[in-house]
Parts: sequence; structure tokens; C-alpha cells
Amino acid sequence: MATLIVRNLDPAIVEALKHRASAHGRSAEAEHRVLLEEVLQRPKQRSFAEVLASMPNVGLDSDFERVPTNAPADDVFA
Repeated sequence: MATLIVRNLDPAIVEALKHRASAHGRSAEAEHRVLLEEVLQRPKQRSFAEVLASMPNVGLDSDFERVPTNAPADDVFA
């Protein structure tokens, strides 16, 4: 296992880490490890463009056009 030393931290960050560790019943060092693992080892999130590009082609735009009705404009669910 490697050792990581973090210098020049804002005291407010150290205090927040201690409070978070206490809330989870861990030492500050263990909490630091958990935070690093959560942030650095989580699966990469796809961008909005990647999500859009992955959507299947389900029809033409005209297939989804709004059908005019005689319902009043303020009663769109009628």
C-alpha cells in the first residue's frame, strides 16, 4: 500500500473531514480513504451528448407531432 501525505489544507477542510469521519464512526484517515475511493473509482458518467447519441431511432419527428383537439388550451389532459 502506498502512503499519501496532503499538505497545506485549509483548517475548515480538516475539521469537515473530522466531523464526517465521526458521523460515520471512522477515523479521519479512514474517512479520507473512503472519500478518495468514492471519487476516483466510481464509474465515469456519460456526457449529455453521449446519452443522446445512444438513444435508438424510434421513428420520424412527424410520428410525435401533437394532434390538434377541440379541448380548451387550459385543459390539455381532457
